[in-house]
Amino acid sequence: MGMKLYVGDLPYGVRDHDLQQSFTQFGNVVSAKVMMERDTGRSKGFGFVEMGSDSEAQTAIQRMNGQPLGGRSLVVNEARPMEARAPRTQPYGGSLSPSNGNGHAGRNEGNFRSPYGIGPRNRSSQGNEQGNPDGNRFRNS
Repeated sequence: MGMKLYVGDLPYGVRDHDLQQSFTQFGNVVSAKVMMERDTGRSKGFGFVEMGSDSEAQTAIQRMNGQPLGGRSLVVNEARPMEARAPRTQPYGGSLSPSNGNGHAGRNEGNFRSPYGIGPRNRSSQGNEQGNPDGNRFRNS
């Protein structure tokens, strides 16, 4: 069975196919996967390559580690098993502070005050206090 390799410091434009092509010169590439941000679809700058045999993987590590790709020096080594994570307490990345019922932490919860003033979620009531019927603080005159 082959060895899985970690490939770090990838240029953000590299995709699965590009990664696979970079390692085929060292042997059979079973799989190649660039890790992507879930929300944006942008590369995280690292990926994994599974080589067909341990000897092919060792050759790939020796020849590719430190080599330039797209202006960056690659980091290639044997992948470690993923560490176990603690289970999430809030579904879908919810706030760790108490919620005010709408999925967001309340304005004064946690005694946190932003140095930038009130956030955009809480500004709608200010527009109405100033007599602006559409709830916008700023008038489009």
